[in-house]
Amino acid sequence: MTAFPRCLATAAALAFTAALSVATITVPPAQAAAPQARTQAPGFYRMMLGDIEVTALLDGTHPFPVHEVLTGIPMADADTLLAASDLAAPVEGSINAFLINTGTKLILIDSGAGVLYGADGGHLMANLRASGYTPEQVDEIYLTHLHRDHVGGVDQGGRMAFPNAIIRVNRRDADFWLNPANKAKAPAFLGPMFDGAIDSLRAYVDAGRVQPFDGEAQLNPAIQALPSPGHTPGHTAYRVRSRDGQTLLAWGDIVHVAAVQFPDPAATVKYDSDSAAAAQARDRLMAEAVAEGSWVAAAHITFPGLGHVVRRDGRYVWLPANYTTVGLTQAR
Repeated sequence: MTAFPRCLATAAALAFTAALSVATITVPPAQAAAPQARTQAPGFYRMMLGDIEVTALLDGTHPFPVHEVLTGIPMADADTLLAASDLAAPVEGSINAFLINTGTKLILIDSGAGVLYGADGGHLMANLRASGYTPEQVDEIYLTHLHRDHVGGVDQGGRMAFPNAIIRVNRRDADFWLNPANKAKAPAFLGPMFDGAIDSLRAYVDAGRVQPFDGEAQLNPAIQALPSPGHTPGHTAYRVRSRDGQTLLAWGDIVHVAAVQFPDPAATVKYDSDSAAAAQARDRLMAEAVAEGSWVAAAHITFPGLGHVVRRDGRYVWLPANYTTVGLTQAR
C-alpha cells in the first residue's frame, strides 16, 4: 500500500481544523427556552368498580387555612403531623366530585364550588367535558351536604347547569340550609353557606327538581345513602355497590386535612355543626372502609381523591389509588 505523504496529512489536518473553527464561529446563538405552560392536565381520572364506571372530576384546589379552621387538636400537634407529610399551613386542598355511570343512569356526587370560590373552583364543567360527558347527560345529582363547595357547581348564572338532572339531598340538610331564618341564628361565618345553597338551588327548587330523602335511603339500585351527620345536620355519605359486590364510599367532608385527620380522627373543623358527631362519623366510616376493604371517594383528599383506608400501628392510613389505564376497556 502506498504511504500517505506526511506533508499531505499535515495539510489535511490543518484544513479540517480550520473548517471546524469556521463552523464553530458561524453556529447561530442558542434560542430562548419555550414559554412555561403552567397548566395541569385535564382534571379527571377514571376507574372501574366492577361493572360501574367511576370518574373523579376536579373542580379546583383551595388553600385550606389549617390554623384558622382546625379544632380539637393543639396547633403544634397539627403542624407536626403536617410536617411529617412535607406540608405546612395553609394546605392546598382539592375540591373533588365523582361521576357514577351505573350503565343505566349517570349520577354526579357533589358538584364543586362553581363560581363561589372564585378562581380556586369552577373547573368541573370543563373537566366533565374533557372526560367525554356533557352536563345534559347527567340524570341525577346526589349532594353529600349543602356547603357551597359542594352545591355551587349546579348553578350557571341563575340557570340549571345540569338541565336534565334531579337533585337529591338529605331532608335535614335541605330544611336547615334552605331556610333563611336559620341564617340569622347561625354564626356569621356560616352566612355565605346559606346564601350559596339557596342561590345555587333556586332554579331547581322552582322547577320541582329538588327531591329530599330521609335517612338511609336506597336512591338507586347501585347507590345507598348513609346518614353521617356532624359536619352538617344532614351530611350523607353514599355507598356505591357493583353487581359483583365491590363497594365505594363517597364520603363527602369526612376528612378535610388528610395528613392530620387520618392519624387523629378526633381533629375537627370549625364548620362542623356538631364536632363530636362529626368525629364519631369520621371514625365510623374509616372503620367501615377498613373492615369492608371499600374504595373511598373523598371530596377533599388530593385529587383524584380515590383510595383505600388501612390501619397501621393503631392509626388510620390513606392509600391513594395506583394510577392505571388497565381495566377501563375490558368491561365495555
